Parts: sequence; structure tokens; C-alpha cells
Amino acid sequence: MDGPRSGTSHMTNTANWTLLHPSTFILLGIPGLQAFHAWISIPFCSIYILSLLGNCLLLAVIKKEPSLHEPMYLFLCMLAVADLVVSTTTLPKILAIFWLQDRGIHTSACLAQVFLIHSFSTMESGFFAAMAFDRYVAICNPLRHSAILTKTIVIKIGLRLPYCRGNVISHTYCEFMALVKLTCADTRAPRAYSLTVAFLTGGLDFTFIILSYTLILRTVFQLPSKEARAKSLGTCGSHICVILISYTPAFFSFLTHRFGHRVNPCVHIIVANIYVLIPPMMNPIIYGAKTKKIRESILRTLGVSSAGNMEMRK
Repeated sequence: MDGPRSGTSHMTNTANWTLLHPSTFILLGIPGLQAFHAWISIPFCSIYILSLLGNCLLLAVIKKEPSLHEPMYLFLCMLAVADLVVSTTTLPKILAIFWLQDRGIHTSACLAQVFLIHSFSTMESGFFAAMAFDRYVAICNPLRHSAILTKTIVIKIGLRLPYCRGNVISHTYCEFMALVKLTCADTRAPRAYSLTVAFLTGGLDFTFIILSYTLILRTVFQLPSKEARAKSLGTCGSHICVILISYTPAFFSFLTHRFGHRVNPCVHIIVANIYVLIPPMMNPIIYGAKTKKIRESILRTLGVSSAGNMEMRK
């Protein structure tokens, strides 16, 4: 008598577990723009290739050139590695969705994406803060720069939920808040955790960056020579550009996910993609163009003649 009932109960429990804990999620890409996925893939793929080439070239140049083995450039190497991880974690799957309609992603791979994106993005925020500190020491206390930022210091600085709302994610990758929206459990804890981590990492890092540059500007404007002021500010220009490119889409995405409930979902998704696409591409370009040592080392690596270098300096 109990046998069939027990078997039915077991099957029901198994079915419920499968529904609540799916083995695969479905990524829709950009809802409403599926017809344009093939066209959207062209800039996405181009940006990814530029990111790979730019960051790999930057790493190779800094490794090869002994004069670049300084704290600022070592932090830049760390940033390049983090950029490569973030973009490579997301872009190949996004392109598979756009080109092959391969929308399925295993739960383990999805959670790995969430972990890698957020952990390495947090690391990037820390690298920005470290680079701001490096600029502060170099400008405000230059005589102690090598003593404070030793290689050792540089190196040291450097739960499954039930998804009862289905397994279809309206996104191009496993973004944390898009995943949380599928769960039928109480999401106050993960949302609070997300807010706490964001403020304790990105928020504090950003506050530290502002404090560093406040002290830098105070020191720079006390310099007697206009040329000295311009040179000191020039060394910070590339860093400020990279910070703006990285933090602007990150903060916009973070705030609109939590408070901008009337914002079109496509805007959320496009901004989230900008966050993982644009900074990894732009960071090596900005540093390569605006940092003299890196620019000259890249030209030497690419075999550009010394005459060409002299012409560029003019």
C-alpha cells in the first residue's frame, strides 16, 4: 500500500528539486533586440579582440622593459589581468548566443561567471585605489616613494537559491541581480550582502581615490613652476580617465538595478555589457597613449624606428 505512494512522493520531490534547482539556465541575450544580435555581435567581437590584443601587449611590454618594473606599472599589470578575466568570462558566451543561438549555460558555469565577474571587478576597484595611492606618494612624498612602495608591499596590496521563477535569464551573461530576480526565496539577505560588499569595496575605494587626489591637487597647486604643475597633473591624467570609464557604468548599473525600476530592461543589459566590454578595451589604449614610458616601449616592441620616436616627441 505504501509502496506506490512512497514512489510517487519520491518522484514529486525529485521533480520539485529539478524545478527549484535547475541544472541549466537559458540566457536570452538582449530582449527585444534578438533580431539585431548578429549586427550587435560585430562591435562586441571587435571590442573583445582589441581588449585581448591591448592587454596582452601591455603585459608583454611591461614584462620586457626593466624600466617599467615600478609600482604604478605593476598595478597596471594586475589591472590588465583582471580585465582579461572579466572580458573572457563573459564575451565568448555572449558571442555564442549571438552567432550560434547557444543560450544554455550550466548552473555551475553560471555561478562561476557571477563569482569571477564580481571578484575580479572588486579587485579592479582595489587596483585603482592602489594606483591612486602610488600617485599620491610619488607626487606628495617623492623621496620616500621607493621605500614605501616596495615590491613586497605592491604584491600584498595587489549559497544556492531555489529558482522557482524559471531558469530563463533576460541577460547576455549571469549577472548577479538578474539571477537573484529568478529566486522565490527571501532575497533581502543576498541584496543586503550585495549592497554591503559594494559599499565596503567599491565605495570605500572610490572614497580613498577622491581623498588621494584631493591631497595630490593640494600639493600640485603649491608647486612654484607652471611646468611642474602641468607635468604632475599629466601623470595622473590617464588614471583619472580609466577611473571614469570604469566607475561610471558600474555605478549606473548598480543604482538602476536597485532604484531605477522604471528604467527599460534593455538599458540595464546594455550598460552591464558596456561595463564588461569598454574598460578592458580602453584601459591599455589610454595608458599606452598617455604614458610616455609605455608608449615608447610599445613603439620599440613593434619595431618603430628611433627617428619615428624622436618625431613623436616633437
